[in-house]
Amino acid sequence: MQVDLPAAIGELRRSILTMGASVEHRVNQAINSLIHRDSDTACAVRFGDAEIDRMEISIEETCLRLLALNHPVAGDLRFILAVMRINTELERVADLAKSIAKRALDLVQLKPVDAPPVLVRMAEETRYMFANAMIAFADRDTALARSIREHDTIVDDLQREMFVWVQSEIPRHVESLSAAIDLLSVARKLERIADISTNIAENVIFLAEGAMVRHGHQEKAKPKN
Repeated sequence: MQVDLPAAIGELRRSILTMGASVEHRVNQAINSLIHRDSDTACAVRFGDAEIDRMEISIEETCLRLLALNHPVAGDLRFILAVMRINTELERVADLAKSIAKRALDLVQLKPVDAPPVLVRMAEETRYMFANAMIAFADRDTALARSIREHDTIVDDLQREMFVWVQSEIPRHVESLSAAIDLLSVARKLERIADISTNIAENVIFLAEGAMVRHGHQEKAKPKN
């Protein structure tokens, strides 16, 4: 039996935005726990992902039900497909936040090493990209979505700078080897969150314009209606 599609899509939009806000909170907590060596916050992120898992399953089931029962077309179909993709991406970001929190807990046990400025800046760029990817989705703002794609290059450059920092840090402070490796691992995870934020932005362009955009490739021409 068909459901009220406009109402269901409205509820689906609210659900994915709620999940996005929860994931953003976890990313912020993970980063803050790392920078401030806050083991309590790191533990909350490391062991508190059940809510995200429930939301992901619920959203996926709703999307599949709408596809099966209502056979949506055009804009409604694009919306459901975009939500399915974003839902998967959000779960991946939550997992990466969990991994950052695990590294934060590891670092608490080691000789204190402050997160270098390049990593702090990388974290801020990543926060910006993820938060604005979800804003772009909420507002169907393709200009903002395209600007997020440009920020990904900044994060890539910062990751390379982080690698240089590790190379210079290890010879000077051999006792900090484990901490430096943990911080480099965090940089890799931040870069992955930035990549996923770009994927979300590309889905916003698909949703709003029907244009298929893929990371690192030029946009294809918008299909005719």
